[in-house]
Amino acid sequence: MSILSDKSIKKLALEENMIFPFLDKQVREGKISYGLSSFGYDARVGEEFKIFHNVNSSVVDPKKFTSDNFFTKKSSDFIIIPPNSFALGSTIEVFKIPRDIMCIVVGKSTYARTGIIVNVTPIESEFNGTVTLEFSNTTPLPAKIYANEGVAQFLFLKGDQSPETSYADRKGKYMHQKTVTLPKV
Repeated sequence: MSILSDKSIKKLALEENMIFPFLDKQVREGKISYGLSSFGYDARVGEEFKIFHNVNSSVVDPKKFTSDNFFTKKSSDFIIIPPNSFALGSTIEVFKIPRDIMCIVVGKSTYARTGIIVNVTPIESEFNGTVTLEFSNTTPLPAKIYANEGVAQFLFLKGDQSPETSYADRKGKYMHQKTVTLPKV
């Protein structure tokens, strides 16, 4: 298994629409960087967020998750995550992962150095859609997440061969998502 370089990512983005919209360079000035990097792609978060709150004093259950624990906030600037809480967002970019590739997603150091953890599970082969991102505020202070700026780096790994069964073959439950998507069982 090998990690794809900027040249390979660019080729797949332009020829197979692997990333759309695609920026073939890093955008940095006054922003948390996004776009193509040496061995990955820094994705942006959109303007819609679901911010966790516990007004109902309910238990978080991934099998019976309710949207009552979130309020939706749209902002073209930023949102604030309460202390020791989290929010969900969605990438601006739509990813169309080829059959012989998978992605590992890691948070950006700018956020990590301020106590914000970005969590995303691996993106499997033939996934198609936006990616829901989780932002955990591990600090005892309110924290900002900037809309339309970089939040996570996608690392593309090419398998030694195509898998027997891809995410599309399995009819993955998060396929073709277009916005922030809550847990499904």
